[in-house]
Amino acid sequence: MIATSLTQRTTPPSTDPSVGRGRRLLWPALTAAAAAGCALVVHVINPYEPGNFPTCPWLALTGTWCPGCGTMRATHSLTNGDVVEALQRNPLTVAAIVVMAFGFVRWTRREWRGEQRMTAAPAWLLYGLFVAIMAFWVLRNVPGWTWLSPV
Repeated sequence: MIATSLTQRTTPPSTDPSVGRGRRLLWPALTAAAAAGCALVVHVINPYEPGNFPTCPWLALTGTWCPGCGTMRATHSLTNGDVVEALQRNPLTVAAIVVMAFGFVRWTRREWRGEQRMTAAPAWLLYGLFVAIMAFWVLRNVPGWTWLSPV
């Protein structure tokens, strides 16, 4: 009896075949609406104009670029269809948006089909992502490497 109750508790509610597709797609729909809302705000309020958004706290404190510096400008450029400009502002952001879009499509497809939820990413992938972000952070602050800076 204990094993049965533990098994039932760990089964995610979205994989229950008695739950309709509309209910399973609630979280993907809310996530898409939130992402679209954020993209709309960054599209409408131009981050290139001074005073529209606050300065990066890391940049203000240290005078160096963090891995996220230029993210809003890159997103603004992407919403305007200018991929080259977005890559110049923050190439890591552009790559992250592409990866998140593929992940979102995969998640939505799994929810639509009623399949079991994905497990966490393998440790090697998470460590590799951490190393890539740290390398990007260091390299964009190397003197003379202005091609990685968001200016």
